Amino acid sequence: MKKLEQNMRWYGPDDAVSLMDIRQSGASGVVTSLHHLPNGAIWSLEEIRKRKGIIEMANLTWSVVESVNIHEDIKRRSGRFQEYIDNYIQTLRNLAMSGIKTVCYNFMPVVDWTRTDLEFSLPNGAKALRFDKTDFAVFDLFILKRQSNEYSDVEIEKAGRRFKLMTQKEQDRLTGFVVAGLPGATTEGSKSLEAFKTVLESYNEIDEQLLKENLNLFLKDVIPVAEEVTLNMTIHPDDPPIPLLGLPRVVSTAKNIDDILTGVDSPSNGLCFCTGSFGARSDNDLPAMAAQFSKRINFIHLRSVNVEEDGSFYEDNHLEGSVDMYAVMNVLVKEQQKRNTPIPMRPDHGHKLLDDLTKETNPGYSAIGRLKGLAELRGLELGILKSRF
Repeated sequence: MKKLEQNMRWYGPDDAVSLMDIRQSGASGVVTSLHHLPNGAIWSLEEIRKRKGIIEMANLTWSVVESVNIHEDIKRRSGRFQEYIDNYIQTLRNLAMSGIKTVCYNFMPVVDWTRTDLEFSLPNGAKALRFDKTDFAVFDLFILKRQSNEYSDVEIEKAGRRFKLMTQKEQDRLTGFVVAGLPGATTEGSKSLEAFKTVLESYNEIDEQLLKENLNLFLKDVIPVAEEVTLNMTIHPDDPPIPLLGLPRVVSTAKNIDDILTGVDSPSNGLCFCTGSFGARSDNDLPAMAAQFSKRINFIHLRSVNVEEDGSFYEDNHLEGSVDMYAVMNVLVKEQQKRNTPIPMRPDHGHKLLDDLTKETNPGYSAIGRLKGLAELRGLELGILKSRF
């Protein structure tokens, strides 16, 4: 029986969750990045090997880079985009020379992920991440004050009523949560809000078709290099997989993924199958998508969301909510049996539980909630293996 490779995300030496914590979870490796380097910079061999050495001293492996972030100039195909592509290619070469085989990235304009509440209270006292469509409309229309035709009259009226009831402290809190998804952003209120406005305006002339073309051109530049150095590139879906802030989304549906994988048809052009991101869109059939793209899935994020009627959602327990995790895991376990090497996976996000409720951790990346998720997923995988193979 061949098992998936179990990993945990680690944010580096300053992460409140230590490498020893991760070892105790039962994971064999970590998924990490050189977060201290700015987007667009070359990752030197020295920096990569320094980080790799720290991880291996803890008897863990560095399985996947998540992420080598793509500079906004590349997404817009403007400014210094060619310089940043050249830097990206050199980084890929340096990672390959250091023994790294998988690189995760995303092509979301401006924000890497979006939530309206990073401390949503569950009935059992745990805290979860949440995206509330009305709260987001409040931020977009009444705090950011962006002109938009993305909302219905009913949604605008509902958001207006909620905004009128908000204190300034509640408005600042919502702003901080939303801009937390801006790469390198802090939750410093107006300062980050101004940065948000500026970068949004730089996408005024970029529509969905143009962003698709820019992604395809980027892949045509980097995938031949990935093939040459035997790297798996894995694109992460949009989070959430719906249009936001007037920005185009091009990695949200099965059709999007098919376009990306066939547009540059190479084993090195692969998919990070994130059940939480895809699952936040009710018209995505996750087991069918996993089966359709199984040969190109080279990295797996496993989490579940509870999707509400209006499209709002919160992050649920890993085996509950709107994602049929059993059906998805069935597909992934079957695909793993066909491969000579394990597919890296990690439990994605996790509730704040127990002692972690008093600790400051990266949103979604406390220790105990992810440990619980990994244990549940490990048990699910083993049950499927024992019953089928």
